[in-house]
Amino acid sequence: MSSTLKLIDLINQQATRLEEAKVSFGHGTLSAFDEAVWLALWAMKLPIDDLDAVADAPVSAADQAAVEAIITQRITTRKPAAYLTNEAWLQGVPFYVDERVIVPRSLIAEVIADGSIDEWLSEQTTRVLDLCTGNGSLAVLAAMAYPDVSVVASDLSEAALAVARINIDKHDLAERITLIESDGLKNVQGEFDLILCNPPYVNAESMAKLPPEYLAEPNMALASGPDGMDFTRALLAQAAAHLTLDGVLVLEIGNEQDNFCAAFPNLPVFWLPTSSGDNQVLLITAEMLRI
Repeated sequence: MSSTLKLIDLINQQATRLEEAKVSFGHGTLSAFDEAVWLALWAMKLPIDDLDAVADAPVSAADQAAVEAIITQRITTRKPAAYLTNEAWLQGVPFYVDERVIVPRSLIAEVIADGSIDEWLSEQTTRVLDLCTGNGSLAVLAAMAYPDVSVVASDLSEAALAVARINIDKHDLAERITLIESDGLKNVQGEFDLILCNPPYVNAESMAKLPPEYLAEPNMALASGPDGMDFTRALLAQAAAHLTLDGVLVLEIGNEQDNFCAAFPNLPVFWLPTSSGDNQVLLITAEMLRI
């Protein structure tokens, strides 16, 4: 008589499947085991942040089939897990996602949460712009972190803005976050004390090498010309006009530090520490942009 399968054993089995299939990670998890945990707990309708509490629980045949089915879907479609569950988490906050937006993973969320940009802000910080808002996650996190500010969240994609609306309403922030459609800063009005921007920044060579999981995301949210700096060039040429005298721009450029420095060799910036290193998120003051 076979023994009852424990959840942890099922998860390990599914992690092996993911490893053997050579799927790529980076959309909320960094390993096959963590991805298997996420999808297994989601499929079984269990809290995804407390594996220890249920690791030794027996798994029914129906639950086993459900877990195996979503892992199979993950392998065969090569879609990020967040597209299969329609949910992603950033700094412990849940967000709705689908193929209309990239999966939220911005390191700017860290610098909002850890307070490392607070020294550049003050009681006079009242207006925040989240440029390239995507699913609205940074706008939501900023509104949560700074309860006295109003936030404008903009994106070129109408489809992305529809997803952002879902998340703004989900977190009851419709009175404090305004959505606008804009190509960069084109339709943005007024000045802001803080601009957050996680723009498209992947260079053409890197785009050509991306695994299917990343190619499943909207191309316009990733690619930005030969060196990845096309959007950033336009942004930095216009940003000063949309910042207050003491305003700051927090910009994510991913693995493009070399290309950023080559494109803006004389621009003084502050590099901010994150879990992925000190070379992926930077802060520029309005004064620096006006030099």
